[in-house]
Amino acid sequence: MEASAAAWASLNSGVVLSLIAVLCSMVWKNLEGLFFGRHFNRQARRLAAIVDPYLSVTVAEYDGGRMKQSDAYKEVQAYLQRASCDAGGGVRHLKAEPANGSDALVLSMGDNEEVADVFRGVNMLWMAYSEPPPENRGYWSRRQSQADRRFYRLFFLERDRDLVLGEYLPYVRREGRAVMVKNRQRKLFTNLSTEGMDDNGWWCTKLWSHVVFEHPKTFETLAMKPAKKKEIMDDLDAFRKGKEYYARVGKPWKRGYLLYGPPGTGKSTMIAAMANYLDYDIYDIELTSVRTNSDLRKIFIETTNKSIIVIEDIDCSLDLTGKRKKKKKAKDADAAKDGDKKDGDQEEENKEKEGSKVTLSGVLNFIDGLWSACGGERIIVFTTNHVDKLDPALIRRGRMDKHIEMSYCCFEAFKFLAKIYLGVGSHHLFDDVESLLAEVEITPADVSEYLTPKSDSDNADTCLADLVKELKRMKAEKAQAAQLRGKEVEAEAGDDEEE
Repeated sequence: MEASAAAWASLNSGVVLSLIAVLCSMVWKNLEGLFFGRHFNRQARRLAAIVDPYLSVTVAEYDGGRMKQSDAYKEVQAYLQRASCDAGGGVRHLKAEPANGSDALVLSMGDNEEVADVFRGVNMLWMAYSEPPPENRGYWSRRQSQADRRFYRLFFLERDRDLVLGEYLPYVRREGRAVMVKNRQRKLFTNLSTEGMDDNGWWCTKLWSHVVFEHPKTFETLAMKPAKKKEIMDDLDAFRKGKEYYARVGKPWKRGYLLYGPPGTGKSTMIAAMANYLDYDIYDIELTSVRTNSDLRKIFIETTNKSIIVIEDIDCSLDLTGKRKKKKKAKDADAAKDGDKKDGDQEEENKEKEGSKVTLSGVLNFIDGLWSACGGERIIVFTTNHVDKLDPALIRRGRMDKHIEMSYCCFEAFKFLAKIYLGVGSHHLFDDVESLLAEVEITPADVSEYLTPKSDSDNADTCLADLVKELKRMKAEKAQAAQLRGKEVEAEAGDDEEE
């Protein structure tokens, strides 16, 4: 027994020693690998610095999963336009785009091109390049990945590190912003998606398509009461200069305008005048082509600062009263009564699949939710012919901050139009026009049509006479309609007495 116990003790101690030896060996190998690995990497970096003394800074168009193009990338791109045109820049292949307000072209470096730059006697080199997008990604990732792999890379000597990071790169951004302002063309965007080649030759789907915005309407040519026009212009000025105010009160730098009134009262021309006054782009959103709330959020994110986001005739675009579910339940009940509930469900389901699924909640979040704070200096404009049809939550103050009624033509607006179209500030027919405008309702668009000369023989006399004739006809029709309504009321009263 004693011999057996001694044997077991000897065996256990041997196993323990073996385990300790194995553990020590593993620890030593890891420490050895870590030490020599660090030493090797350190020596490799030193050798690389001797062989290649250049450092680099990469500016990506989309970085860190961002859904919006990097401002730094756009500023570098604009800055390099000037360097690309320099004969000493070394660029052989350039891209050309129309310049703002001239026949000249804005040139920029193409993909895989290099351009040299000098700052305070220090030589640097910029390179533009792209990488293929990853495969097997979702729709939104595939669409964004076309831009997600575009880069500018700056090479410079290590001894110039402080100069480049501390002074040169901030200088590049400032100069790039100045070039963007100089070459900027205002654009009118629509959310009808298209497919095609982007600026660097990638095939992609674009959520926004655009044309150059060249609408001539300004507040100087807008027919409206002078006091009301000045009020709107003062409000726009306060918004444009209100960056610090909005930051101080903790609100996103945006403002909502509701333009309402009958057709032809100038709602669309008001938007054009606002864009020209502020020098903003316009994003015209067609809600019926937006599939879901998520898609609405995506197209909103891709809008830029200094822009007016417009939804015209919002009461006709979608059912935004919040009563969709109630309507669906009512249809289901009717179908059940007729014995066609199953067919009704299938028809309703097909309609839901085909049409837009944007909800009132989605639009409200688009206006003043968390995503509305992505960016700044944006104006959101809704237009409608029937303001009473809109959900009160959609147009309350804080969402649609300023309500502007676009009314029928008044005498002040008429005098303004006569001055613009006919060049007259007074006429013997003005008194007739003033008295008639007090009795009939006519839109500024209709008045403008009558004041527009149709031939060389037309002048102020003939145009104003035609307008007075039309106003008198409208007055007669109004009187006749009132007379008919009076007879109908009398007839209904007589029937009630007989009963």
